[in-house]
Amino acid sequence: MPRGSSRSSSSTPKRAAPPPSYGSKTPASSSKPAAAPAAAPAPQSAPPPAASAPAPAPAQSGGGGGMMSGLMGSMMSGMATGVGMSAANRAVDAVMGPRQTEVVHRHEGEQAPAAVPAQCTSQNDQLKQCMQTAADSSQCQWYLDQLKACQQQS
Repeated sequence: MPRGSSRSSSSTPKRAAPPPSYGSKTPASSSKPAAAPAAAPAPQSAPPPAASAPAPAPAQSGGGGGMMSGLMGSMMSGMATGVGMSAANRAVDAVMGPRQTEVVHRHEGEQAPAAVPAQCTSQNDQLKQCMQTAADSSQCQWYLDQLKACQQQS
């Protein structure tokens, strides 16, 4: 809706404004009386307009890529984290010296569990067969007792 103004918005000034006087009409160091006012300086041309900023780039659309883009981004992030941690470990090793790991075996003095004696193989086979076919392991208790008795006799 246009305004009812007779003045157009594209009108430009006809001449430049005079320079500021900063509060004094004559220089302070001058001891001569001024005979006549100095002529006005020649009108200056208007400064060129400031360069406008370039238009922003169009925004990227957020949709797209699907599952693989998120998966690959997570994978790259994990790889970067792993590389950073390994570099930090190397830096710590360079300053503090290499780490030493000591392995302690708790069962050094003990013997390996004994295998089933050759004479108890039939009881062992019967127990295994019962465990595979029975729904409840308590049904095979008799076979387990027989195997233990055989092992104690050996």
